[in-house]
Amino acid sequence: MSLERGDAMTDFDRITHDPDVMGGKPTIRSMRVTVGAIVELIGAGHTIEEVLAAYPYLEREDILQALRYAAWRAEEREVALPDG
Repeated sequence: MSLERGDAMTDFDRITHDPDVMGGKPTIRSMRVTVGAIVELIGAGHTIEEVLAAYPYLEREDILQALRYAAWRAEEREVALPDG
């Protein structure tokens, strides 16, 4: 497995933005499953296999691409976090 980063704009062929679907949030293949929902499930400790079982119409690459997209967006800008 290569750890090199690819061209982000061409790597996201499964991530779609449609103002008529989920308010224009990034979704998986124009379905009513947002990138945020996928990231939230993985962040809560669910495995990719559990997410796929809950959403049988998704594919493993959908999940992986959602995670890569979220990471790319997080790198895009700096967000101030509250002091803990």
